[in-house]
Amino acid sequence: MLFLFAITWGAISGWWAVACLLLGLLYAWVMYRQPVSFDNKFRYILFALRAMAVFVLAFLLLTPLVKSVSYQPQKPLVLVLQDNSESVKLFTAPPKLSPEGRASKNIKVSPAGGDLEGALAGIKQTLGDNYEVREFNFDRGLNNGLSDKFNGKQTNISAALKQLNDQFVNQNIGAVILATDGLYNQGSDPQYEARNFKTTFYTVALGDTIPKRDLLIANVNYNKTAFLGNDFEVEVLAEAYQSKGETMRLGVIEDGRQVVTQNIQINSDGFQKLVPLKLTADKKGVRKFTISIAPVKNELSTQNNTETIYVDVLDAKQKVLLVYNSINPDINVIKSGIESNKNYEVKVALSTDASTMKLNDYSLIILHQFIPTGALQNFVSKSKIPVWYMLGAQSELSAFDQAQAVVKVSPGSNQMQEVFAQPVPEFSSFTLSDSSKQKLSSFPPLLAPFGNYTSSPNNQVLFKQKIGNIATTYPLLSFADEGGRRIGILSGEGLWRWQLDEYKTYGNHHAVEELLDQSVQYLTANANRQQFRVYAAKNVFDEGENVILNAELYNDALELVNTPDVKIDLKGSSGKSYSFLFTRSGQSYQLDAGTLPVDEYSYVASTKVGNKTYTANGQLTIKALNLETRQSTANHRLLNSIAKQSGGVMVMPLQIGTLADLIRKNENIKTVVYEDKHYSDLVDIKWIFFLILALLSAEWFVRKREGEV
Repeated sequence: MLFLFAITWGAISGWWAVACLLLGLLYAWVMYRQPVSFDNKFRYILFALRAMAVFVLAFLLLTPLVKSVSYQPQKPLVLVLQDNSESVKLFTAPPKLSPEGRASKNIKVSPAGGDLEGALAGIKQTLGDNYEVREFNFDRGLNNGLSDKFNGKQTNISAALKQLNDQFVNQNIGAVILATDGLYNQGSDPQYEARNFKTTFYTVALGDTIPKRDLLIANVNYNKTAFLGNDFEVEVLAEAYQSKGETMRLGVIEDGRQVVTQNIQINSDGFQKLVPLKLTADKKGVRKFTISIAPVKNELSTQNNTETIYVDVLDAKQKVLLVYNSINPDINVIKSGIESNKNYEVKVALSTDASTMKLNDYSLIILHQFIPTGALQNFVSKSKIPVWYMLGAQSELSAFDQAQAVVKVSPGSNQMQEVFAQPVPEFSSFTLSDSSKQKLSSFPPLLAPFGNYTSSPNNQVLFKQKIGNIATTYPLLSFADEGGRRIGILSGEGLWRWQLDEYKTYGNHHAVEELLDQSVQYLTANANRQQFRVYAAKNVFDEGENVILNAELYNDALELVNTPDVKIDLKGSSGKSYSFLFTRSGQSYQLDAGTLPVDEYSYVASTKVGNKTYTANGQLTIKALNLETRQSTANHRLLNSIAKQSGGVMVMPLQIGTLADLIRKNENIKTVVYEDKHYSDLVDIKWIFFLILALLSAEWFVRKREGEV
């Protein structure tokens, strides 16, 4: 690193320095123009010291700036990104050189035996100190270092590239070496994310592009919920390669019995067919269906012949009543968002019609800019049915304050103000995904009544109001338990803006639907008035996903408490058992059991309040991920496209040793020198003070020595 210093004057002319020097000389001349009692040589020394001190002091009054310039060289970054998914290990090609590789006489091949990790690690040593090499591996996300395990259950090349780009943004990225088979089962096309890199890609083509004899289940489309006694359809995408003339035997097994069989004639070497299967939901609960294709002789792999799906069979839908005073675009958003979960059915009614309905049939009442009166108010207060208040421009705030004690609004006027959603990290009543929280906080503002908001101590706030760039303590969306009845309060309208913005940006409504779904699940969870409840975040978890369970304990007054410990035992069908202790979260409990082996588990949780013991039980399933076995033919066309669009090349595994030479010869990959300019006031430099002190002290010392002081 190189530093240069210079004094700049800003808007002041440099001639003022000459004036300061003349001032110092004049001051010294006035002081020492008369003869002194000691030798003249000391007189000249004192003259010089005083002139210099006055010059420096006068010069500092001009407030000059010191410009410091530093030059920081940054070596080019070479980022090595290695695919660690199962497909690389399962469908490996025999070592071979490309035609270009055979024609070259100066090929340096990777170590014999196909040590991919060792070959990629050798790039760092070969490039030497002129390059900074960083190594990563990926499956569904980015991980540090290289790996030889190849155990990733999902592949998301696009997400890995995005995380890499975010990590090294604005740095001198010289090249990215991407070693993969080009197969991905999560995320978008990696070509689009690769274009965000302003650098050269060198791709290493793993896997085999030659189709082998293989029958497989490429995809299964199905609804995760069904209703008892109904038929539901499952769509199976079946594929077969190099198996022309064979018969594909497709079957479905439930509880050890064959429920569907179908024979399909394979009439080409690249065969695909979407097969609809009709199944019956004849038992309540989470049902397991195993879809399989019988293997044929000399098949490449039988791991991709089987797929297991889980369908939650429900006895009946829970009904939600949405009451409104006037037409609002939010109503349709709320209805469609809640009904995205097949467990719920939403009935929309005008406030004038609500009192004539069978209110006991509903598990939740949503009051959209309406406060119940008369018979409806009497039913709501006596039945303890969960209520979700949604405020807006038509809300009567005084009636709202009287209807509940959770949130109070003191209106400053009848105006509305724009408020953004600010997530509260401490919220623990239920869990929203991080991606949904991030989306919701970036959506357009809602319109909330203008005024001062206060909330009760037991109010759990999920989102606070953010007015412009100012974070407030005002609740935007919050939940509470009031006298044994759960209450939700959304103090703003404009959910339709969130839905439109999410679809425009992401092409879906996932965040809005998740927010509405989780809110309704929480509000209706205690409708059966159980004093001790334990429930998993979902019935089926993917392999490698953290298992989250929640627990709630109510006292005799139906108030949430979490004083006693809550224990839970999980037992898999294989016989393995796991024991955990819940942690306290807010007023309830939560457990992150981490990742568990693939299996079907039953659990029993227990706690004790005084002499009374409470127990709760349930089931959950860890589903195996077979995504990596669904494709066996590598996609080298994708890798070649990524390399060419950036000016790089695609190489075979045995050519990894040539990558260092290719990088050295690339004139665009070079050290970049960054210039950093910094300005500071000269008066802030400490040694200037000590210089002035030294000049004046030296003058005083000479005068003292000669008896002039």
